[in-house]
Amino acid sequence: MSSPSPVQIREANAHLAALHRRVTDLEQRLEEAEKTVREQAESLIRKDEQLRATTQEITEAKDKEIFFLHEKLCQSEESIHKLNQTIKEKDSLIGQLQHRCQLLDNICKSRPLLDSMLAQMAEAERMGPVRDLGKPTTNSSLTDGESNCSPSRLSNHKDFSLSEDDSDDQELDGVVFGTTV
Repeated sequence: MSSPSPVQIREANAHLAALHRRVTDLEQRLEEAEKTVREQAESLIRKDEQLRATTQEITEAKDKEIFFLHEKLCQSEESIHKLNQTIKEKDSLIGQLQHRCQLLDNICKSRPLLDSMLAQMAEAERMGPVRDLGKPTTNSSLTDGESNCSPSRLSNHKDFSLSEDDSDDQELDGVVFGTTV
C-alpha cells in the first residue's frame, strides 16, 4: 500500500477534526437535552407530589365537611322532630282552650239572662210565701220557712257545674262575680 499524500492526510485530518467537532457538539447537545429532560422529569415529579398532596388535602377537607354537614343534618332533623312534637302539644292545648273559650263565650252570652233570672228569684225570696188570708198557714208546704230557693238550700251550689271539668274551676270557688242580686 502506498502512503497517503500530504494533501490527503490534511484532508483526512480536517475531516477528522470536523467530525470530532461534530461529535463534541452532538454530545454537548445530548447532555443539554438529557439535562432538560431530567429537569422536566424532576419538575413533573414535584408537581405530581404537590398535586397528590393538594388532592389529599381537598379529600380530607371534603370528608370533614361531609361529616360536619351530616352531624348538622342529624341535629336539624332532631330539632324538627322536637318542634313537630311541640306543635302537636300546642295544637292539642289550643283545641282544649278553644273549647273552654267557647264555653266561656256561651256563659257570657247567657249572663244577662242569668242576671235577670237571679234578680227575679231574689225578689221572689224577699216576698216570702203566698198567704191566703182565709186559710191557716200551718199546713202550707211553703210556710215552714224553707223553699227550693232558700239560702240554706243554695249552699250546695258548688255541686252544680256547667262543664264536665270542675277541677279547673276550683280556683274560682272563692271568687264572687258581680250580679244584680
